[in-house]
Amino acid sequence: MIFLVVGGLAWIGFLTRGQVFPPYSDDPFGTLGFLADACSGVFFVLAHLVEKAGPDVSRAAGDYGTRFVAAAGIVNVLAMLDAYGIVAGRRN
Repeated sequence: MIFLVVGGLAWIGFLTRGQVFPPYSDDPFGTLGFLADACSGVFFVLAHLVEKAGPDVSRAAGDYGTRFVAAAGIVNVLAMLDAYGIVAGRRN
């Protein structure tokens, strides 16, 4: 189920041509954006295959797409932390 949620968020971000942040940035928010994108796992690799045309910054949809791609990574990290908490016995 989590795979579908993360995949859905990432795919919506790709379809709206959201920006995938580069690995090196002088801006701290650019670095955080890269970390969020990279945490989406295999979808981060797919993003570089899909984003050949580049981000669409001329419309608001491109900006929303960037947020969807980053949200996919954050949801993936939260799911991993939740799974770790269950395995460690901190949650039922």
